[in-house]
Order: sequence, then C-alpha cells, then structure tokens
Amino acid sequence: MATDTSKYKLNHSMLRIKDPKASLKFYEFLGMKQVNKLEFPDNKFDLYFLAFDSPKATSHGNHWTDREGIIELTHNYGTENDPNYKIANGNSDPGRGFGHVAISVDNIQAACQRLEDAGYKFQKKLTDGKMRHIAFALDPDNYWVEIIGQKPLEETESAKETDVETYRMNHTMIRIKDPEISINFYKDVMGMDLKRTSESKNGGFNLYFLGYGPPAPESTVNGVNPVADREGLLELTWNYGTEKDANFKYHDGNAEPQGFGHICVTVDDLDAACARFEEKKVNWKKRLTDGRMKNVAFILDPDGYWIEVVQNEKLKQRSNW
Repeated sequence: MATDTSKYKLNHSMLRIKDPKASLKFYEFLGMKQVNKLEFPDNKFDLYFLAFDSPKATSHGNHWTDREGIIELTHNYGTENDPNYKIANGNSDPGRGFGHVAISVDNIQAACQRLEDAGYKFQKKLTDGKMRHIAFALDPDNYWVEIIGQKPLEETESAKETDVETYRMNHTMIRIKDPEISINFYKDVMGMDLKRTSESKNGGFNLYFLGYGPPAPESTVNGVNPVADREGLLELTWNYGTEKDANFKYHDGNAEPQGFGHICVTVDDLDAACARFEEKKVNWKKRLTDGRMKNVAFILDPDGYWIEVVQNEKLKQRSNW
C-alpha cells in the first residue's frame, strides 16, 4: 500500500469564530463561497468551508476535499451571544503563534479601497509604514487578512475596479521556532517543496513559503511575489534567535486563549498516508483509530501546531461528508 505525496493538497486552515453571520458576510464580500457545511448539533458546533469558486478560480467546481486554499470557520454554539467571548488572533501574547491568512488580488489599491468603503478595518493600510505593496485587513474577529497583489503596483495604480472572481486564498502564516527543523519536517514528512525564501536581515526575520504543486518561478517580476497566483501555500515566519532559546515556545491556538485551530492536508490514500507518517515517527495528536471519528487524523508539527489529515474524496471514496 503506497501513498504519493505529490498528490497531497494543503486543503484548509481552520479559524474559530464568534459570530458566523458576521464572518460569512466578510469572507463572502471578499468573493469566497460556502463549498461545504458540516453540522454537529450534538457537540454544539458547526463548520463552514469557504473557498474561491468562480469560473476563474483555481479549483472551480471541485469536491471540497480536492481543493487548496479553503478557510474553515468553526462556530461553537452560543459564542455570538456571549459578550465576554473573544478570539485570540495569534499576533499578541499569550496567544502568539498563528499570524494570518493571505488573499492575492488583481488590483491591490482597488481591492483595499473596496474593503475600506464597506467599513472594514485595517491593521495596516497600503500607505502605512515602509511596505507599500501589502496591506492587512481585519476580519470580524480581528484575524489579520493579508492582501497582496498579483501584478506590480505600477500596473494597477490607476485601476478603479477589482474582480473578486480572480482572487486566490494564497497562504497561511504560522511562526516557527527553528527553521531547519520545521522546513525539514514539512519537506520530508509532509512532502511539501520550498517554493520561495524571503530574507529580511534588517528586520531580523525570514519567510519560507512551502506547498505542493509545480516549482515557483526563480525570479521576482517587479517586486511581485512569484507565487502570488497560487493557492494553498504555507508561510513559515522565523524571527532570528528563537531557535537558541530553550524555553521559547509559540502558542498552537488550541490551548487558551483559542483562535486558529489547524491546517489540513488531504491525501490520496488515508490509511497508507497514516502508515507512512507512523514510519516517520510523527507526534500524533489523534491517530485514525483514536476516538469515534475514524476518517480524521491529527499530527503535531515541530512547534505543536495541529495538522489534520483527511482523504481526498476525488481520489478515493471514504467518507460521505
């Protein structure tokens, strides 16, 4: 029984939310559509799966497990009516770990103006700070949503229109303690490739973009991220020196304070993939055989982030999701 990691997909990133009406409105305004919903009334939570699904989208019409770049929103019943319930967005202590999701757009100025006109707030506008080619919008739970351009700024400066059907859910960023250990894990164990490295020596950090699929172009065109047109990338952010601090640890999002939950990889053959992970001596959060759900497994990465593993239903029928 074999498994082929080249058929794996970085399917989704899970975020806990307070109010599904507000969150769905925001992500649908960005152009995403609900491609699946799973309800668990006995356990008092619902899962909403959102993706770009227009005819121009990368995975248009695909089964939800045969996609990359999905955002899974987890709603625990009653949080919307609890004035004290608050999400940890991952960017401040004690919940620091997860950083953001990133949407790539056709015309970044027009896309940001559209969000601003709709009343949505920003952590960083295009005009803030030195980096004029990226912005960070805030979703209703104050998760950071990075906005990056698919084209050079000078090509889009005069553009007044933006087409949400061309947007991509480009990447999910998590902070890591030791880049050598983490990159080796995602390459050797999860079967990803390193698509791009961005060094910021003055800022004291490096960014590593990993994922499945074809290699990235070797050169950057006019400052545009060469993988901006992709979906389902994982960005690892390393702040220099953390690897030397024995006591340093990032927050996984699942202990209090809660927010980000996990990333999910879909595989060609779930049993074979889990057997391979067993051979790789991974740290399990949940084996397939644990608990009642026999169609889901969870691995822990070197920083303790959860990685869900499920079957790509296009490649092999397993679950009637």
